[in-house]
Amino acid sequence: MAQAIFYHKPDSEYDDVTGKQYHFPKTYLSRVEKTLGDWIVYYGPLPPLKGRYYSGIAKVDAIEKDPSKEGHYYAFLSQYLDFDRPLDYTENDGYEKKLVRPDGTVNGGVSVQAVRILDRDEYVAIVNAGLSSPDEWPDRYDLPTNGNQNESDRFEDGPQSPLIDIPGERTIVSQIVNRPFRDAKFRQHIRRIYDRTCAFTGLRLINGQGRPEVEAAHIIPVEKGGNDSVQNGIALSGTVHWMFDRGLLSLGDDYSILPSRHLNYDVSHLLNKDMKANVPSESRLRPHPHYLAWHRENVFKQ
Repeated sequence: MAQAIFYHKPDSEYDDVTGKQYHFPKTYLSRVEKTLGDWIVYYGPLPPLKGRYYSGIAKVDAIEKDPSKEGHYYAFLSQYLDFDRPLDYTENDGYEKKLVRPDGTVNGGVSVQAVRILDRDEYVAIVNAGLSSPDEWPDRYDLPTNGNQNESDRFEDGPQSPLIDIPGERTIVSQIVNRPFRDAKFRQHIRRIYDRTCAFTGLRLINGQGRPEVEAAHIIPVEKGGNDSVQNGIALSGTVHWMFDRGLLSLGDDYSILPSRHLNYDVSHLLNKDMKANVPSESRLRPHPHYLAWHRENVFKQ
């Protein structure tokens, strides 16, 4: 097994769904086969940013021939997780030794390769850089009690522990498959791109410690095979999140808010007046139609 780079372009002609499937020509089959059961790093342009960036990781679960297009294949992916920020491939003197030369110039022959096998240390460096940013609004945690502690002290907001606090690849591997770590990262990303605001109501409630009330909702739940891509997420207040998860509210591909006929009360006064969800301006950050369709077909009570 090996880790690799998968080049992805948002407006590509390939039948890609970020974090779910990667469509590629037979030219790269031998390389992709080496990644089966291992992790890959997404890389490519991220409009409107200029340049190319590393943007997230996913695990390769299976490879199948495309039944409708000769000479093409699909790599089916799981456990996708966005990076905290786009990583410019030239920063830190370049993460890939064969791509960025010691003098800073780019190896053109390597740059055009859509699938590139990574050295282990390159992979670890990319993931470390991509997932080490602290959360601006970490959740409160309760301090352990002891005989000298006042009851009120148990609910004080303590400092956030670093998410990656021990050097070495063992920590990286254990963190990226750890559910609490992934939940914290998903919440961090969704709250940031929605500016701590509920997409359905426009409410932006902040507590006394500066922490947002808004929650990060998975469109396809993790337990149903959903990943931690921001395209499979949306920021919702607690009550709206509850209704969304129970199929009382859903979302159209045009981001129209869809109320269920099973709602016992009219909740339109709680929602945006135009019945449209407020989503990010960048298309790569918005809910993907694939995930929205799944929610309407499997959760929504029409």
